Amino acid sequence: MVLRAYSLVYAMLLGFFLDILFGDPQWITHPIIIMGKIINNFEDAFLPKVAGKSARKQRRAGFWFALCCIAAFTGIFAALGNLFWRRGHFWHFCYQAFACFIFLAAKGLKKESMKVYDALKSNDIEKARYEVSMLVSRDTAHLDVEGISKACIETVAENACDAFVAPMMYFLLGGAVGIAFYKAVNTLDSMVGYKNDKYLHFGWFSAKLDDVLNFIPARAAGFIMALSADLAGFSSKRAMKIFWRDRLNHDSPNSAHTEAACAGALGIKLGGDSYYFGQVKSKPTIGDSLKPVEAEDIARANKLVYLGNFVCMILFIIVKLAIWPF
Repeated sequence: MVLRAYSLVYAMLLGFFLDILFGDPQWITHPIIIMGKIINNFEDAFLPKVAGKSARKQRRAGFWFALCCIAAFTGIFAALGNLFWRRGHFWHFCYQAFACFIFLAAKGLKKESMKVYDALKSNDIEKARYEVSMLVSRDTAHLDVEGISKACIETVAENACDAFVAPMMYFLLGGAVGIAFYKAVNTLDSMVGYKNDKYLHFGWFSAKLDDVLNFIPARAAGFIMALSADLAGFSSKRAMKIFWRDRLNHDSPNSAHTEAACAGALGIKLGGDSYYFGQVKSKPTIGDSLKPVEAEDIARANKLVYLGNFVCMILFIIVKLAIWPF
């Protein structure tokens, strides 16, 4: 039922260009919303039974909770794939391309981040704070222009992996089911992978599984983004230096790779202390402050990420066809 390698490549290319042209389709319920409902339903079934119990019991429940959510979501796409496969190769190809289209979010990430840029360029700092609050979990009410710009750039750089590179890699590995599997895990992490009293143990497996799935894509994305900086009009030499030096300067084992490449390319410093839920959280810095962070760096970061994603896609296709040309 899996398409041949060249067909998956063509389906991915079609999905990619549809995403670039149209972004997230507004005329259907996005699958991530469906995944969110699945998570909420299974959470209601699992979490209340282990709340307040030992860490071991919470982790065990979180393990089965995650497996049920992932199985339910990927099962939908496996069933749809089987349905379209029975209708013929053309319809199965269209289904694969559409699945790739709805799960890639390159244009969506750029669109939302540029709302912050447009508000800053219009000197509407309150609107800029609101728009960036839609993208980040940190407190934004008192951020200045530099703080807003930094938060937005960090989100753009970090999500280059989650929104494009990783989904693309898992699509080339497993088609619609592969990309659905990755997005299921990624959505689980975003909803229950918090280190707070409620989810510290229950969401542990979801968070760790997301780390595992992003391990290779995050490093590939950061490395290739650094190498591509010259093509975007920035410094690959500086980007590679900061990437190698600061790629682990984050609580997450994966988040700093693309942030470091971006900071090095733009000659700015990211990271540092931020406020979350009214409390300051100390974080290491990423990059060197060769110049102040400004609103224009949001547009520059998007340019770098887009180009890096495009180069990643080409290299992934070459590897796919070289290793598994059937």
